[in-house]
Amino acid sequence: MHRGVRAPWQPLKPLNVNGMRDSGTILVSGASGLVGSALCRTLQARGYAIRELSRAPTLPDGRCWDPARGQMDTTALDGVAAVVHLAGEPIAQRWTAARRRRIRDSRVQSTAMLVAELCRRDSPPPLILASGINYYGYACRARTDERSSSGAGFLAKVCREWEAATKPLSDAGGRVVQVRTGIVLSAQGGALAKLLPPFKLGLGGRLGTGQQFMSWICLSDLVAVYLRAIEDATLAGPINAVAPQALSNRAFTAALARALRRPALLPLPACMARLMFGAMADETLLADMQIAPQRLRAMGFEWQTPTLEAALHACLQKDADDES
Repeated sequence: MHRGVRAPWQPLKPLNVNGMRDSGTILVSGASGLVGSALCRTLQARGYAIRELSRAPTLPDGRCWDPARGQMDTTALDGVAAVVHLAGEPIAQRWTAARRRRIRDSRVQSTAMLVAELCRRDSPPPLILASGINYYGYACRARTDERSSSGAGFLAKVCREWEAATKPLSDAGGRVVQVRTGIVLSAQGGALAKLLPPFKLGLGGRLGTGQQFMSWICLSDLVAVYLRAIEDATLAGPINAVAPQALSNRAFTAALARALRRPALLPLPACMARLMFGAMADETLLADMQIAPQRLRAMGFEWQTPTLEAALHACLQKDADDES
């Protein structure tokens, strides 16, 4: 198990008179998404209060913003212990020119707005930013870690501009952590949820040649990374949020088929993926990304599901529990 649940770097506060911990308030954008909802549940279990930042808040302590229009309720930052910025236009869609602008602007403009408001504070809370391993491009092999330079492609450019938008805050002495996330595994959403229906029917298979590497992380481990980033005041800069071992797409799909006890005999050729999804296919589905979590290893992070077999078992078990 991951020992970060009760981490020595910042002990949890004592129980209050109501038998709950009062660990502070965390401002979260994208709180209703796959990662955001899981993170918020875990934070609340640890005694944190959640303040949602959204165009249409659904949580009781919600604040409104509309980065595209430059509008934000600045009271959102009052008294918060940390800011976790997860919001952004979905990547998994065919990239028209208009969608490329939305993907870029939803991340860069919103981050710039948050940073500008944080810089106006005398003692700004830390900013934990959801970036991506796409920062390194879509053809990454041979010891690609946090020290590696950025790569080529649309998503790499978005990630560079996205992270660069935090520079005024770090230059002013604020703490910023960029969580460069790999493929997030969960049966409740993301790539795995899209793969499950065809694979359960025995209609799954490798993508392209299947030789491209996939760097992934189980949702529960990603939440643990965010917790560490929030609570460890010594952490700043980029962190690759991926499992210890990247796998080829061929190995990944074979493991998923075994976990479901189904064959995986129907590959999706690269030409078909490009026909269906355009440029998005090359930078996501067919991307060759062997990313090392060097900083997580150095800080002694322990993955709950370090192997793909363990991650798939956990995801599928939760899926079965939710259906029962």
